Amino acid sequence: MASDFSERLPGWDWDDLTLRINGKTARDVEQALNSAKLTREDFMALISPAAAPYLEPLAQRAQQLTRQRFGNVVSFYVPLYLSNLCANDCTYCGFSMSNHLKRKTLDAAEIERECAAIKALGFEHLLLVTGEHQRKVGMDYFRQHIPAIRRHFSSLMMEVQPLAQQDYAELKALGLDGVLVYQETYHPATYQQHHLRGQKQDFHWRLSTPDRLGRAGIDKIGLGALIGLSSSWRTDCYLLAEHLFYLQQTYWQSRFSISFPRLRPCAGGIEPASIMSEPQLVQLICAFRLFAPDVELSLSTRESAFFRDHMIPVAINSVSAGSKTQPGGYADDVPPELEQFEPHDSRTPQQVAQAIGAAGLQPVWKDWDDYLGRATQLPATVAPSRQ
Repeated sequence: MASDFSERLPGWDWDDLTLRINGKTARDVEQALNSAKLTREDFMALISPAAAPYLEPLAQRAQQLTRQRFGNVVSFYVPLYLSNLCANDCTYCGFSMSNHLKRKTLDAAEIERECAAIKALGFEHLLLVTGEHQRKVGMDYFRQHIPAIRRHFSSLMMEVQPLAQQDYAELKALGLDGVLVYQETYHPATYQQHHLRGQKQDFHWRLSTPDRLGRAGIDKIGLGALIGLSSSWRTDCYLLAEHLFYLQQTYWQSRFSISFPRLRPCAGGIEPASIMSEPQLVQLICAFRLFAPDVELSLSTRESAFFRDHMIPVAINSVSAGSKTQPGGYADDVPPELEQFEPHDSRTPQQVAQAIGAAGLQPVWKDWDDYLGRATQLPATVAPSRQ
């Protein structure tokens, strides 16, 4: 039996999966829509070209499941970019080491100002983001700054370079609740084509990261594929579903989140290898809701305000708002040439909240706290301190 998902991946043939997905019929789609619990074959049918004419019933079923499982609430979070330093050369990322942009890493005083500015916007759920630079923005940096950041917020997640299992266990003890790690693509040859230098060239080290997170007991694990990087977004997203299914079966104590990033403009960026239209993105999101009804589905400011306003009421239960994708973007108004990508939804958090409220949903700024679910060194009868 394979010890982690990276050892299982070679069991799927990319070209065969692509043919199977494209070979699904209207009858397969109708069977999937009428299934009480989707199989992986059903999911394959729902992301296939044959499902395109069934977008309305698919969306209706997804909305029904979303309301049943999550009620009318939508959770808000915001990213805090700590650094745009990166030791990787990736063709699609604004932080890539080959891009000639000004580099900045926030110090303690700058982090404090950013936290105060973000708190003033109303956020309690924070996602820490850095470029991948082990030496200058690695564990020593995180040990120094995470405890101070954690005191400001009710929930703390990270999207940084893949770390070792013992590092994740240590970060959990420091207050980390969740980690996002996107594989970018599950096609090894395409992955190598776009990762030219640095630790991120190691496809299998990255693919094994959610296993290390699960073994370290991290509460929430976020997954995703960079849509448009490979020649078949459908095949990438099918393998993402296989990855999710495996993790749910193996690390049932953890919660999971799925994000749907599409390639966005950035410095030195590339043209997508496959284009996903907005109706196809709706199809994919709804298919994931039917396949994994209890999983958090998240939509970032990469997408337009119009699309988010129409998609959130259907199947989304976690959103970012007012995102700044450069270090120092909230308090110090650092210019956008330091940003990782250009957000498409540039509305303020309050404007996004108003739009969600107008759709009959309730924006939730806080649904988590210190004493919920995280291991502590204190006796069970003593509540953990915020100090």
